[in-house]
Amino acid sequence: MASQHSPGHEFPPREQFLTVAEVSRMLRVSKMTIYRLLHAGEIQYVQVGRSFRIPAEAVSVILENRTMLVTPKVREPGPSG
Repeated sequence: MASQHSPGHEFPPREQFLTVAEVSRMLRVSKMTIYRLLHAGEIQYVQVGRSFRIPAEAVSVILENRTMLVTPKVREPGPSG
């Protein structure tokens, strides 16, 4: 079957988009937290009407940028006495 689009018009490869609810479940944060990150420009998104769609790759980026190495605190000996 032939392609349905006009010759010379190539479409970008399909990218998986997630909803705000899906991203909030993935990150285990509230939807409001995701909306705050969107409005602060910390997560890339596409807006369709009033709906936000977030590229799956953007979730990976936010995880990489916000991952912190946590090291346990070592208790220093207190003064004797």
